[in-house]
Amino acid sequence: MKISTKGRYALRLMLDLAMNDNGSNIPLKAIAERQNISMKYLEQIIGILVRADFVQSVRGSSGGYRLSRPAETYTVGSILRQTEGSLAPVYCVDCDAEECEKAETCATSWVWEQVNRAISEVVDHLTLADVCRHQRELTGAEE
Repeated sequence: MKISTKGRYALRLMLDLAMNDNGSNIPLKAIAERQNISMKYLEQIIGILVRADFVQSVRGSSGGYRLSRPAETYTVGSILRQTEGSLAPVYCVDCDAEECEKAETCATSWVWEQVNRAISEVVDHLTLADVCRHQRELTGAEE
């Protein structure tokens, strides 16, 4: 399984909003410049995140975007699932999948279930706040 640029950029966008949260709204253009991502692509991604109520949008001269809630409440998995959909490595272990006719006798489904569980355990354990802390460690920035 590969996470698409949409998923990777959504995580970077959310990280940027969290790292630059000073109480004011953040223009998308500033995020695009800091993250070196095209405005057009970020507009698509921010729309998804606003509709999911992950991000608040404010119009006007002091408009921009901000997280809807504290960074600790977002998991990496929840952000990725908003843009990627299921993170299951194969269809048969997706929670929305119909029962496979071979499920009772297919040893490989057990493998995919283990992979799916491992992915979920990682992305559903890490929060946006954890990613912020790691970013600060990497750059030497203070909280």
